[in-house]
Amino acid sequence: MRTLLLAMALVLGAGAARADNGYVYFGAGISRDKVSDIVHGGTAFADIDGTSWKLYGGFRPLRLLAVETDYIDLGGQTRNFLTTTSNHSDANAFAAYAVGFLPLPLPLVDVFGKAGLARWTLNGSSISALVPGSFSTNGNSFAWGVGTQVHAGNFGARLEYESFRIPGTNGANVVSLEVFVNIA
Repeated sequence: MRTLLLAMALVLGAGAARADNGYVYFGAGISRDKVSDIVHGGTAFADIDGTSWKLYGGFRPLRLLAVETDYIDLGGQTRNFLTTTSNHSDANAFAAYAVGFLPLPLPLVDVFGKAGLARWTLNGSSISALVPGSFSTNGNSFAWGVGTQVHAGNFGARLEYESFRIPGTNGANVVSLEVFVNIA
């Protein structure tokens, strides 16, 4: 029994030491996205509320610190009014973050917070006999997130929440479930 406990401690200790040497990680996941109250030029467009996807990568030079980038496809949605009007909205974002990890005494679990900058794009179109039109807008805004992850060896999974502001909306709110792999 002691031998098994010693072996587990050595394996988990090696994983913790590796984090201090730095490593690169990549991941992907599914996300639940919400961008509501989309208004442009006085016209209300379809809210985005659906399931989409996300890709991300990062570098963790220290056990408590990482830098990370991600691409989030926020999805799109179409809304029809009677038979005369249809409008559509879609959005996506690139983001870069500094990520801080809490120093928990649990070797397989991390809790993190992140802050950075999101570059977002929002598009909308309306097909109507009364007010046809479209728009495409983009911008930068402060982005933040929180989450937790579990990992064993080079593989892991995380659950996280991210948010950033998009003018003319109630902002983007993203909850995602992801898997990742650590590369040397």
